[in-house]
Amino acid sequence: MTLQIGLLLFPDIQQLDLTAPYEVFASLPGTSVHLVAKTLEPVRSVTGLTLQPTMTLADCPKLDVICVPGGLGINALLRDDVILAFLREQAETARYITSVCTGALVLGAAGLLVGKRATTHWGVHDLLARFGAIPTEGRVVRDGAILTGGGVTAGIDFALTLATELMGDEAAQIVQLSLEYAPAPPFDAGRPETAPPAVLAATLAKIAPSRRERETLIDSIVGAPA
Repeated sequence: MTLQIGLLLFPDIQQLDLTAPYEVFASLPGTSVHLVAKTLEPVRSVTGLTLQPTMTLADCPKLDVICVPGGLGINALLRDDVILAFLREQAETARYITSVCTGALVLGAAGLLVGKRATTHWGVHDLLARFGAIPTEGRVVRDGAILTGGGVTAGIDFALTLATELMGDEAAQIVQLSLEYAPAPPFDAGRPETAPPAVLAATLAKIAPSRRERETLIDSIVGAPA
């Protein structure tokens, strides 16, 4: 039986949050991977890449895997009743409910992370608790049917981890080797605890406006923290 995998597509998505796991999932045998959006109109990513949905929410079948990528566009999704209802409906029958990066906040807004261990981008990791989740450090975190990946590039690790769950170690490793996924970054600056202080400060300043907007949105949804 063909596995049905759906990745949510929305304006101002972080394209690598979607395209990295898409590449892994689409490389697995016996899978059908859908880019699911409200309409079939092209969607512009936050960095300007245009992406084409393949299926609308209304036409989407019951999925084995539902995945919510992140990006600036998740801010609008946090209060989007149509998207949140779609996720809750899919979660009733999906084998895995998943996210990459800040997509985890959308799962939280849908009420799917209450009491669950989860991860997300380091810049908003603590905000998971506002939705009743248990913020857990890790490149990939699993709690039952919930599988969440960290920031952006963690989407590859997340997808390979899920590929192992779905099809076993060998199938996942064949994809890894085919993609030559053997990270060797030129700098050890990929985490706040290893980045140089000046780089960390500049990055925090860069993401501060989005962080403030998300805090305000979450306050309006679940109430301000005591």
